[in-house]
Amino acid sequence: MRNGEIVTAGVLALFSLYLMWKSAELPVGYMAGQGPGGGFWPFWLSAVMLLACGMIALNWWRGTSPPSQSDEPLLDAYGWRTLALVGGGIVVFVGLINVVSMYGAIAVFLLYYMRFLGRHSWTLTVSVALIVPLAFFFFFEGAMRITMPSGMSFTDPVFDVLYDIIY
Repeated sequence: MRNGEIVTAGVLALFSLYLMWKSAELPVGYMAGQGPGGGFWPFWLSAVMLLACGMIALNWWRGTSPPSQSDEPLLDAYGWRTLALVGGGIVVFVGLINVVSMYGAIAVFLLYYMRFLGRHSWTLTVSVALIVPLAFFFFFEGAMRITMPSGMSFTDPVFDVLYDIIY
């Protein structure tokens, strides 16, 4: 567990640095009259993640966190199973983005995660799987003016209706 904590913090810190470097290719500040630059959110979220990794490393070094004091294995059989189920869902989510759009992939992932992994009711699952992608659509496409991947042409009629609401 102790080694897993510092290795995970190190890998995430390197990933944060990479994302900060790549997002800095675009403007990372607020552009007057336009809103945040294209790299604003990835850069600053990665900076916060890097700070969090630094705090994890500090707690590991000082031995103040429970994992830094543990000699247990990082994952037991249940942990590996959960990692495979969630990780597999994320792989499918990423694969679906270019097929059913970012928002459609979010809806499918929420259906899978809430109903089959979380065992929530169909009413709650379907409600969340419809409301969250719609809220994200209006936030990113409407308020932030950031276009997400719209998938294949069969999703166009849905987006035409939603864009009519925005514009």
